Amino acid sequence: MPDTNTIADGAMLTLIGLALSTGFLLALFIGFLVIAGFTKLRKIGPKSLVVRNLVDQMEGEQFQYLKPDAVTGNTDQLRTPELLEQQNKPSS
Repeated sequence: MPDTNTIADGAMLTLIGLALSTGFLLALFIGFLVIAGFTKLRKIGPKSLVVRNLVDQMEGEQFQYLKPDAVTGNTDQLRTPELLEQQNKPSS
């Protein structure tokens, strides 16, 4: 019959091993995320390879927002050029 002290020592070593491996994996993942985050800190501009939004690509232009009550016309989502083209194709 194993000694109670031996079982307790084995359980304690197992918990320490699990804690150390968990800590190592957390440090590895967090380190990777920090390093990957630094790659996003590049110069923003029209010639930059990193495009974060469309403002980066616009050269000196500004947005022209529509007024909330601006008339934009009717839109029919079922009569888009893509759907009409698909509808006019002869089926095989």
